[in-house]
Amino acid sequence: MKYRRAFTPGGSFFFTVVTEGRRPILAPADAVAVLREALRTVRARRPFVIEAMVVLPDHLHCIWTLPPGDADFATRWRLVKTWFTKHCDPALCGVANAARRSKGAQAVWQHRYWEHQLQDEQDLVHHVEYIHFNPVKHGLAATPLAWPYSSLSRYVDAGLYPPDWGQGVVELEGVGHE
Repeated sequence: MKYRRAFTPGGSFFFTVVTEGRRPILAPADAVAVLREALRTVRARRPFVIEAMVVLPDHLHCIWTLPPGDADFATRWRLVKTWFTKHCDPALCGVANAARRSKGAQAVWQHRYWEHQLQDEQDLVHHVEYIHFNPVKHGLAATPLAWPYSSLSRYVDAGLYPPDWGQGVVELEGVGHE
């Protein structure tokens, strides 16, 4: 079966991007800083809006909105992954298998990523909340706001969520992808 991606110009998309072998290469703060710089660098050349994001040790979730008339998130992800790989601590690069070595590729990211085109405002809200609750779900933080690599603090500062959001029961059934 051939997977078809949704390419809607100006669309908003939820992504899950995973490190190769689920290695925790994004655990060090300096690796997260390199990822942030990769995103800034790519956004400067190929604009998009990061609506929400969380970076966990072995994967990240985010929502991007592309400019009107532009549906090319695939090139953006390729550029982000490549920039990060070229600028991260070489110790983060895993041992490449024969296929990767033959192409001169590093073992940093899984080749593929998961994407979902957001359908409406409710779909957006569900995925934003999934992103922000993810560190608690994985046992990395006691509360969503306690996780330092999340856009939740931006939402709290803007008055969109209270500081104690996610400290009770959060219903996220059927949302997101691990």
